[in-house]
Amino acid sequence: MRRLIRAAGGALIASAIVLGTAGVASAQETGTVYVVHGIPDTPVDVYVDGERALDDFAPGTVQGPLDLPAGPHEVEVFPADAADSSGQALLSAQAEVPAGGDVTLAAHLSAQGQPTISPLVNEVGEVPAGQARVVVRHLAAAPAVDVLAGGRAVVSGLTNPDQEALEVPAGTVSAAVAAAGTTQPVIGPADLSLEEGTTTFVHAVGSLDQDSLELVTFTVSGGDSAPHGVPSGAPSGAPASGLPLGGAAASLLGVGLVAVSLARLRTAGRR
Repeated sequence: MRRLIRAAGGALIASAIVLGTAGVASAQETGTVYVVHGIPDTPVDVYVDGERALDDFAPGTVQGPLDLPAGPHEVEVFPADAADSSGQALLSAQAEVPAGGDVTLAAHLSAQGQPTISPLVNEVGEVPAGQARVVVRHLAAAPAVDVLAGGRAVVSGLTNPDQEALEVPAGTVSAAVAAAGTTQPVIGPADLSLEEGTTTFVHAVGSLDQDSLELVTFTVSGGDSAPHGVPSGAPSGAPASGLPLGGAAASLLGVGLVAVSLARLRTAGRR
């Protein structure tokens, strides 16, 4: 691992994040958004500005890339097959999408098991020649973990909702995850295929207590070019495949979201 970058974590995510140059975006400008669904056993419909954008969105999956006009947007999450957006939302958020930004909106559980929405800036900038980037995000109701490579911790004490970014030689990387401070894997070792110039986002979602933890991933290509890519194995606008993991094995990795200016975030619990 040539470089390891500790992301700012929860405090950064809760604060306003602005990526790119200042200024007012024109109506023609857009930002790229990925949506990760990490709340177990809860198919949902997602509304943007009062219009249904995602229908029957299944847990453990990701949708995107979706292009949204730059500017403020009201995002609401309702139970699947809700007649419209006039009822009580399970979750809601106000987000400002910057022109040219690349963002993840993650519906997931907090460390205490409460449903929440986290906006995360996706780091998809230049990757050194011969390298690939991996962003590990902890979005699960689970304790802290270490990520192991070669039997040693390369990420230590990762907690919800923190993230780590790693740049590694392109190719196949063997990694494992263990409870923080230990070296006995609770997942893996597993091989991850990483192409040169790509960024792979790895999200641990679900609940350890409910035995519903799983891993959701997507990959953005582009490297040192424009940070607009397609999730690995999926056409533009189609869902990328989540990678389910069983039981305690997935009390693992987790959290992130890139390139968004968050004007206000509020989370509404079920009622």
